[in-house]
Amino acid sequence: MNQVTVIDPFADVFPGLLRGFVTPTTRVLNGDRPVAAQRVRVDVIESESAYTVHADMPGVRKEDIDVQIDGAQVAISAKLAERTTVEGEQTLRSERFVGEMSRSFTLGSDLDEDGADAAFENGVLVLTLPKKQVPAAKRLKIS
Repeated sequence: MNQVTVIDPFADVFPGLLRGFVTPTTRVLNGDRPVAAQRVRVDVIESESAYTVHADMPGVRKEDIDVQIDGAQVAISAKLAERTTVEGEQTLRSERFVGEMSRSFTLGSDLDEDGADAAFENGVLVLTLPKKQVPAAKRLKIS
């Protein structure tokens, strides 16, 4: 059996130099200016009657969060306000995310939009999304 070995000549010279430098962001246009868009990280838990979604949204105010439900599709988005600067101060390093974050995914069954519930605490959005009850098959009596 052949064994494949990957050789990276820069691994020993620059270990971890760029690791973590590139984050999973995309660029979108806001007018003429590109703005970073970050993906919302989620955990989805399924029970017999509902889905529970935990979405990490650090630094977001609950007023800036938008959740849309369409059938089995869920879309979560939020906008983080730009930082304000004080005259006479100089930013030496800026690593915190500013811009839009969004995530869209499809679940296994249609959702009951009217029964859905959302809570936001400590930077985590918790959605409780009940499954739409499918009517039982109707048995017809043959006369």
